[in-house]
Amino acid sequence: MRPPSYKAVVDAYAAAIRSGALRPGTRLPTHRALARERRIALATASRVYAELAAAGLVVGERGRGTFVRDRSGFDGIEPSRALPVPRVADLSFNQPLDPGQGEELRRALRELAASADPSALLRQHPPGGHRADRAVVARYLLDRGVDTAPERVVLTGGAQQALDCVLRALTRPGDVLAVDALGYPGVKLLAAAHGLDLAPVPVTAAGPDLDALERLCRARPVRAVYTMPTVHNPLGWVLDPAQRERLADLAAAHGCTLIEDGTYAFLEASPPPPLHALAPERTCYVAGLSKNVAPGLRFGFAVPPGHLVPAVTGALRAAAWGAPGVVTALATGWLADGTVARLEARRREDAAARQRVARAALAGLEVTAHPASYLLWLGLAEHQRPDRAAAVLAEQGILVSTADAFATGPLRPHALRLALAGPPLEELAGVLGRLRAAVESIPP
Repeated sequence: MRPPSYKAVVDAYAAAIRSGALRPGTRLPTHRALARERRIALATASRVYAELAAAGLVVGERGRGTFVRDRSGFDGIEPSRALPVPRVADLSFNQPLDPGQGEELRRALRELAASADPSALLRQHPPGGHRADRAVVARYLLDRGVDTAPERVVLTGGAQQALDCVLRALTRPGDVLAVDALGYPGVKLLAAAHGLDLAPVPVTAAGPDLDALERLCRARPVRAVYTMPTVHNPLGWVLDPAQRERLADLAAAHGCTLIEDGTYAFLEASPPPPLHALAPERTCYVAGLSKNVAPGLRFGFAVPPGHLVPAVTGALRAAAWGAPGVVTALATGWLADGTVARLEARRREDAAARQRVARAALAGLEVTAHPASYLLWLGLAEHQRPDRAAAVLAEQGILVSTADAFATGPLRPHALRLALAGPPLEELAGVLGRLRAAVESIPP
């Protein structure tokens, strides 16, 4: 079968962009001009640009046109991270670690080796974990406002796997998943893998536009709402009690399930009650230990409503069975002896200190962030396209995330997401000073 004729146009443009014949920043013909030039329908010209955008080769800007993207910086979920100069700082991904954590790991491994039956760690655990390990997590969650029985806790290999299993249990291909118009990139990957229809909800400075969510639920059969109500990634908001109650009421009124992501919730010292406390029979709570303990400790958990526990456990069994025994023993040991609570307190202090440094270094610029978070959303001027800003910063040895990675709909704000946990605290001001100078050097 011959490929559609527009594919030849897509392939020609893709080859020219990848070869460098069309340089980054080049403005491409308008949709109408392309249609005339290639003798194709206007709808087909739009499809050409849509495929090029999906491949990450072009970016469309409302009112300005379509441009060849500059991909030398960090511009997506799985980008090329090669830099033209030695790396100065990675502000694209948060991997917080304390200097003493290596020694804590050494001690914990010695204790595991000296236990009465270390070979038990090498045996197969039941999918979702042993009840004793689930009970440790349930006690930890109780201090965070999630009151649940151990039988409802499902242990996983990280928060992403917990979210994956919840979506497998809860949805079917074609189901509508409501998400923030700017939000966690991992949910986009999972939605694509499961064939879900992402429905972006506009965001405000204080949280999702709940009026828009209500209109969406009236117009479409929304199966679930994914939300990060406490220290949102990337915008840092904490929904107030009234917003949480309305969100729970909306879910009840329209038969939706809430998927509450608590990954960064530990950074808020006095958070409102989680959504799970307001609607436990309609909320799946997911979180893990990658940000509060260590990114390499792939240990997470899901707390679904009782009727969904078998389906979530079955999805986990069909995937990777759950967290390995050694990882589970480490994680539950640190949860039980207070190590996790101590690390969380240190993380909050460290994140708050980094935010103070960032606010001073970026004073006068458009900054959105929680005051004790490792995340910062930096708004750019209209002429400072995020992909171009990322390229300029890459030339300085600085990796950043562009707004594209967090956008779930067609809107692509002129903004960068900065992860502040990477550079040593004493170097952060200098790194952000270089970042500011580089971004401000981009000419109109």
